Amino acid sequence: MQPRKPQKLGDRILRISRSRVEPWKVPLAMARVPSRFHNMPFALLVYGFAGIIALGAVLLWLPVSSKAGEFTSFPNALFTSTSAVCVTGLSVVDTGYHYSSFGQGVILLLMQIGGFGFMTGATLLLLAFGRRLGLREKIVIRESLGVERLGGLVPLVMGIVVFTLVIESFGAVIFYARFSSQSPPSTAAWQSIFHAVSAFNNCGLDIFGDFRSLTGYQGDPLVLLTTAALIILGGIGFIVVIDVFGARRFSRLSLDTKIVLTTTLALLALGTIVILVTEFNNEATLGPMSWPQKVLDAFFQSVTPRTAGFNVIAIGSMAVYSLFFTIMLMFVGGAAGSTAGGIKVNTFGMLLATVWSTIRGKEHAGAFGREFRPQQIHRALTVAMLSLGLVGIVTLVLTITEKTDFIKVLFETVSAFGTVGLSTGITPGLSLAGKLIITFTMFAGRLGPLTLALSLVQSQQPSAYRYPQGDVRIG
Repeated sequence: MQPRKPQKLGDRILRISRSRVEPWKVPLAMARVPSRFHNMPFALLVYGFAGIIALGAVLLWLPVSSKAGEFTSFPNALFTSTSAVCVTGLSVVDTGYHYSSFGQGVILLLMQIGGFGFMTGATLLLLAFGRRLGLREKIVIRESLGVERLGGLVPLVMGIVVFTLVIESFGAVIFYARFSSQSPPSTAAWQSIFHAVSAFNNCGLDIFGDFRSLTGYQGDPLVLLTTAALIILGGIGFIVVIDVFGARRFSRLSLDTKIVLTTTLALLALGTIVILVTEFNNEATLGPMSWPQKVLDAFFQSVTPRTAGFNVIAIGSMAVYSLFFTIMLMFVGGAAGSTAGGIKVNTFGMLLATVWSTIRGKEHAGAFGREFRPQQIHRALTVAMLSLGLVGIVTLVLTITEKTDFIKVLFETVSAFGTVGLSTGITPGLSLAGKLIITFTMFAGRLGPLTLALSLVQSQQPSAYRYPQGDVRIG
């Protein structure tokens, strides 16, 4: 009998990530999950994230976390902790000037946990203590990562962790090459690590001070392109990257990966063109720059709404139409199962393909030679509409509590919901009510679309009967 050939970690991850098992083909033991587990995935995710946020808020509230050695206002500490765990990047206090090295370390750890996802971090802890994953843990991990199978999740989680740490390390090394020429070695090393973690996890918090983000590197291709690469890799997610690595040809990619890549590239190209055109002559943004620098900064500002809060131009000085276009980019966000927020490019791409199929008179919507399951179209539409509803309600309430322009309130709301972190500058001046509302919006934006999608999947049941069809007038 031939001994079994050991499988490499990459091969096992690739097989798991590329598996596309239809519900009716799943073995009965895998398809039927005990009813007592139905509400556990999103309940554990919500409680897990809430617990981490609460712990982070307490740590940031302590005097040891501030440079002044004083207690930080608890609402401000809660806001910062939520922003870090939800990898948003909005901040009511200057991260570089207000927080001590300890406080910045807490923020970095919160960003990393938030980027990993609660269940990935919890899995690492369980494995570190030598505990095997039970059915409950596997169900939660499977749903949070968006994969079909229950088997092989540990190699997948380990692959995500290794991928994250390797990419962040490469980014930190490149950053250090630039920052070391401007700061002492220890300061440059800390800045490099912090901003590499912040960029890859699509957070956007910085420690340069004065809320200036990357405006000091407007003409620096090394810093901007490295940051953009980290944001894009974090925003499309590990499963897409490993699928591309394994397929090596576009035709062999999964439908999900094709939608993520094409939609992402289209939005990046469209965003670069629109921002370049609309801000080309704006003296407060791209106007004074040379042509190559304008293209570079326009591209960077097209990347950051996907959803990292770094900026190289003054967001508050952008034209109203540029702000509104950026709002649309922020609402879409990045890919499902990644560090990004928003309704996700998967959802947006599927809805666009459905609209295009309808315009062309096709009875069944699809893309790239594959049809979408009607249930997925319904879920995508539900996520998009409920997200629009949440943004509308929060914006309405903020227009009452905050005395500022409507476009700035809308921008702040969508930035919080999409876990982007870009701001027109109104964040530090928010009222207490405004801070609490934005804190809730960041939390809902990070977990809302995910938990909603999980609840729709878990509650879906085959119909025992169907009603007669009826017609509704459209248009």
